Amino acid sequence: MKDFSNFDVIVIGGSYSGLAAAMALGRALKKVLIIDNGKPCNAQTPYSHNFITQDGNTPKEISIQAKNQVEKYNTVSFFSGLATAGIKTINGFEIHLQTGEVFSSRKLIFSTGIKDLLPNINGVSECWGISVLHCPYCHGYEVRTEKTGIIGNGETGYEFAKLISNWTNDLTLYTNGQSTLTDEQLSKLKKHNIQIEIKKIDSLEHKNGNLTNIVFSDNTKSMIKVIYLTNPFEQNCKIPETLGCELTEDGYIKVDSFQETTVQGIFACGDNVTTLRTVANAVAMGTTAGIMLSKKMIMEDF
Repeated sequence: MKDFSNFDVIVIGGSYSGLAAAMALGRALKKVLIIDNGKPCNAQTPYSHNFITQDGNTPKEISIQAKNQVEKYNTVSFFSGLATAGIKTINGFEIHLQTGEVFSSRKLIFSTGIKDLLPNINGVSECWGISVLHCPYCHGYEVRTEKTGIIGNGETGYEFAKLISNWTNDLTLYTNGQSTLTDEQLSKLKKHNIQIEIKKIDSLEHKNGNLTNIVFSDNTKSMIKVIYLTNPFEQNCKIPETLGCELTEDGYIKVDSFQETTVQGIFACGDNVTTLRTVANAVAMGTTAGIMLSKKMIMEDF
């Protein structure tokens, strides 16, 4: 039975980035605890891409394989639960769980991801990650021949349309109400055969998350197979902020090139620190965090 007393490092969030960090730390002979509530943000996503050796596998398959490999290290322990509070102590930190357990460690890593704040349009949440997408680098190749839309407006919608036009020749920008695009932007979009639709959107029709139609508030419909969406987000876990970690202007946890936050001894990695939301990038950042934190501890203890 594993010892669940004090740890060198507690990793909060046990998806790709957290598992990668824990592996690096465990291999550096650090006693690590991963706390995870089992609710990854990409649970609905059918396939993962742009991750060499894993291209086309499901997110769940990748997670299971990663966890199985990390579990082989007796330096790493797992605990299923939701972390709700963090406290700075003389010797490090305490993490409190929703169910009342308390664990302590010298250092912390947050790989807790972000929470997407989806628009209030019926059908969006059911299609999110399946046919309503956020990243063409993750999914654009597979849907390159499909009738494609973007829900966006103004500068954000225009810039996203420029990007997505690389993957499709059948693209419509849905402004979901009066357009705030400039005349110059409208002219450029027209030049590239990108259609503009300003009707208010009522809902998305779909079959098991696969889009069939976009329905407007006047009850008209338009066939659509794929929609890209840029949307605001919030941090999935508020503990880093309560411990004093600064956020960037965009709302990400601020870290240095070693993945350390503005609070000494607290590191962060994965979607909570970057716009580059890919599995490969999450793994890379997690590995960096684990290596650099272990090195920091080794130097402190020498």
